[in-house]
Amino acid sequence: QVQLVESGGGLVQAGGSLRLSCAASRRGYAKGWFRQVPGKEREFVAAISRSGGSIYYADSVKGRFTISRDNAKNTVYLQMNSLKPEDTAVYYCAADFTDGVVVLSREYDYWGQGTQVTVSS
Repeated sequence: QVQLVESGGGLVQAGGSLRLSCAASRRGYAKGWFRQVPGKEREFVAAISRSGGSIYYADSVKGRFTISRDNAKNTVYLQMNSLKPEDTAVYYCAADFTDGVVVLSREYDYWGQGTQVTVSS
């Protein structure tokens, strides 16, 4: 069992930046970030392997978002730059006890409560 707590969401103007954090109660999990808007399915954003050696991004955020992790702090980050109004969503952190990169939401075992990101035009 692992608990995940996201933070760092908020309101920002288009073109601005935010950094999301996901603190885990235990180490050793592959992590992913997903986002969801009302009425739509949860969308993959980025994922990082347990060691941090493998990373994968959705095409919609590639070049703008950066996922990283600090295993000493059991924390994963999502640096979001050049934000667009279409990035507005609730962002969720997820964890899976595996070695690789996990991009499918159904494969994640644990989820945080989510943090709202709103980008104004």
